[in-house]
Amino acid sequence: MATRPHILIVDDSAAVTDALRVLFEETGHDVSVAATVRDAVTVATARPVDVMFLDLTLADGDGLAALEVMRSRRVAPRITAAMTGHAEPEVATRCKAAGCDAVLVKPVPIGELLKRVREWTGPNGAPEPPSGERGMRAPSN
Repeated sequence: MATRPHILIVDDSAAVTDALRVLFEETGHDVSVAATVRDAVTVATARPVDVMFLDLTLADGDGLAALEVMRSRRVAPRITAAMTGHAEPEVATRCKAAGCDAVLVKPVPIGELLKRVREWTGPNGAPEPPSGERGMRAPSN
């Protein structure tokens, strides 16, 4: 049996992490949650992460610091998607420069989240057909 993709959700809002945990667990993923830079690094060090959704503003610092530490320890997720409430081009540029594969502006439609995860974790990256979740939105904080 194939292992289930491991998704790490890094956000200091329990409403966001709870909603995303349920969404991704119900669609067949193993999910870990971290509310701080330190906790995110601990999770990634303990177990390889396939996809990390990373909020930029955390209680103990800039979310991108977690990715920097993970990269230095060679435990960076295969895919990192920054999730931010800031749509400014400078924010996207900073995220890309830090190594993020995608920058998603909150609130992110649930259908978009599921589509991206299927692309990133599906066999050979091939997307699966849409599953009809369009119109629902992930919480923004």
